[in-house]
Amino acid sequence: MSDPAVSARDEPLLGRHVQPPCPAAGPFPATVTEYPVTFTGTAQEYFRLWIVNIALTFVTLGLYLPWARVRNRQYFYGHTWVDGQNFEYRASPAALLRGYLLVAALFLAYAVSGQFESTQWVAGVLVLIYGAAYPLLVRQSMRFQAVNTVHRGLRFRFHGTVGRAYVAYLVTNFVAGISAGLALPWAWYMQRRYQTEGLAYGAARATFRGDVGPFYLIGLTALGLTLAGGVILGVPLFALAAALLSGFDAGLLDSGNILSSGLWLAALVAGYLAVLILYVVAWQYVRGATMVYMLNNVELGGVFRTRATFSPWRLVWISVSNSAARVLTLGLASPWAAVRQTRYILGGVTVRAIAPLDDFVAGVGGEASAFGEAATELLDIQVGF
Repeated sequence: MSDPAVSARDEPLLGRHVQPPCPAAGPFPATVTEYPVTFTGTAQEYFRLWIVNIALTFVTLGLYLPWARVRNRQYFYGHTWVDGQNFEYRASPAALLRGYLLVAALFLAYAVSGQFESTQWVAGVLVLIYGAAYPLLVRQSMRFQAVNTVHRGLRFRFHGTVGRAYVAYLVTNFVAGISAGLALPWAWYMQRRYQTEGLAYGAARATFRGDVGPFYLIGLTALGLTLAGGVILGVPLFALAAALLSGFDAGLLDSGNILSSGLWLAALVAGYLAVLILYVVAWQYVRGATMVYMLNNVELGGVFRTRATFSPWRLVWISVSNSAARVLTLGLASPWAAVRQTRYILGGVTVRAIAPLDDFVAGVGGEASAFGEAATELLDIQVGF
């Protein structure tokens, strides 16, 4: 007879092989324990750290940026708690600085060589090198982030291979491009599976139980949202353009009229903002829905699973309103926005386990180069778990 405390959803969790072995995986049914993830950071506290980082980065002409990155991550990791223990971020700013300087030098060479006709071939070669190295940089960044993330004294690790990185980030993107975006949800699925299944915590390896179908549903929802928003926002803009054209035809407005110039400018600005808003809303929905699906389909060592209950639509609203707050305050609301979004996401995440976290034994964590991490941040490659 099964333990009534264990639901049918948890039966696959109990039936899988556990690595490393845990006392809970014995002959008796295990009880699933839930550990809510909590975030204790505040906007006021983070603002002080953030403004100092901004000032020091400015004064040092950007050389302080690696230290600022590490301090920011240490703050957010240190205020994220699971089962009474917070996370730690142990990256070396000096190691990051070397990677930053190398990537900055390559970017400067690209920018300078592109300005002269005789050296434009150098810029082309650098672009090809970057495109070919992109999957490798993503993999290296994941290794670096994982090995520098610690919880309960155990380091995370990333075991994803170079070959799978090129499949996930080069082959899939190429197929998505030549298919006019039809294969894009498949690319998302392959990339998220690569990120998840390469992850390990101590000796426990992660497994992704998801499928490609929900990614297509997410993509279709985002597409429908974009089309519906385009109709809603496009109708009044089309009406305004038609009114302006009829005014020109009737001789009421002319191209030199200040009023007509202002109306055309307003229409162009409104059109640009409408497209920008639609893009932000659709992409933030994709990110939020993908995050929820991933967290609800990750298993660690046959012992741990995560559950996400936050709403992707609520996350869209938070992202859009955060962007508006940043613009209206000239960036001063950035700390408040970051804390607000982090608190909402982590407040909707729970770790579910059939064994105590203390029973896991850390595996050996190898060193990882900081070059990949620096390249992804400096060149704005969006990677993460």
